Amino acid sequence: MLCALAVPSGAQSGGTSAGGNWKQYDYEDKMTAARKVRFELFADVAERDRPFQARVDLLCENGKLKASTFSPGVRLGRPTHPGFFGQPKMEVVVRVNNRHNNHGWDWTRNYLAMDKGTTRELIGAEIFKIEFLGESGPHIAEFSPAGLDLAQVSKACGITPKKP
Repeated sequence: MLCALAVPSGAQSGGTSAGGNWKQYDYEDKMTAARKVRFELFADVAERDRPFQARVDLLCENGKLKASTFSPGVRLGRPTHPGFFGQPKMEVVVRVNNRHNNHGWDWTRNYLAMDKGTTRELIGAEIFKIEFLGESGPHIAEFSPAGLDLAQVSKACGITPKKP
């Protein structure tokens, strides 16, 4: 999964608008010739103590969603529980528009792996907030995902929005 997050340095610069606050980065894997697309959405307002702004990335390859990740912009707290196969997970609260749900996302030191259902809710949402445990306590990252070109996402990732 970590290799899937590595983006060639050439794809880092620039990017194109994917609608609203979203950026899109297209590139081809030089070894496999796979077409890869990354959609990136930064949090609305970074907290004063954050050195980096939180963001959500959708990573797609050859027309399929490969991963969606939440990078918090702060050091994550410890995992809150083990998953079914023992992998560490963190319990988060997600607000999509006016609905709240708890999710157990796979934990790494630097990011949380989002589930596909939440990703589908995100791309069709007006309001998207994530409450998570940082090293110094609870944090809330707020996003404005409205305006994303859903046809582009459908073509690049093979997913469509889902009502919360």
